[in-house]
Amino acid sequence: MKKIISFFLCSILLITCVSCTQNLDYENETVFETALNQGEDVTGKTVQITVNELEPQSAFGYNIQTGEHLNFCSSKHPKVQKGDVIIVKVKEVNSFLGSYIIYYEMK
Repeated sequence: MKKIISFFLCSILLITCVSCTQNLDYENETVFETALNQGEDVTGKTVQITVNELEPQSAFGYNIQTGEHLNFCSSKHPKVQKGDVIIVKVKEVNSFLGSYIIYYEMK
């Protein structure tokens, strides 16, 4: 009986993990930044990013810095730390002085 329950729980975990990764439009910030540089419309897309830095008092609000020139900005504190891996949905992208200012919602 324990083996059946363990198998069932492992199956649910595996299905959950697979379904989460299939919902990503961009698997990391490098692929995402390449898409931006190529002029793709990324509005409404999901991307997995790693927090390189968190600047809580930037001119654009709470600024998660990642990639070469990516700044994921929000007026609300994202409650993340350096090194965290998060998934966000892009709401708006602006180019400013060679960097991208990206407004998002957490997934």
